[in-house]
Amino acid sequence: MRPHPQAHAFFLEMTMSMPPYGSVAWFEIATDDPDAAQRFYGEVFGWQVAADPQAGEAGTDYRLITTAGGDAPAGGILGTGGTMPGHAVFSVAVRDVQEVCASVERLGGTVVARHEASEGGPANAYLRDPSGNLFGVFSPPAEA
Repeated sequence: MRPHPQAHAFFLEMTMSMPPYGSVAWFEIATDDPDAAQRFYGEVFGWQVAADPQAGEAGTDYRLITTAGGDAPAGGILGTGGTMPGHAVFSVAVRDVQEVCASVERLGGTVVARHEASEGGPANAYLRDPSGNLFGVFSPPAEA
């Protein structure tokens, strides 16, 4: 399972509203039917969904979700094309992804996927807690 590299790009551009480390800061819904997910969540919660142009240029179907009353994206819908099981996951902003991965393993969890920061996105990882629940972490890139 590979986190979408631009999933947090819009969020990270909003440095003025960066939540405290340790806060849930992003969510992602992965599905092989992103159109149905967009309709469902849009109607249930009043979410606005728009294509992520950067992801589209890279050939990825990623749609940014702005929640009702929100002024910026807070999550996304990833069209998997059937390459992975559908899932919904929350991501927590952390200072150091590697440090959190080590803590998760020490405490009985597992690292599913870990990726260093790149031009396309932040350092991030998908993890499982000791009960098997999937969650994500990401770190904003170092300031230049």
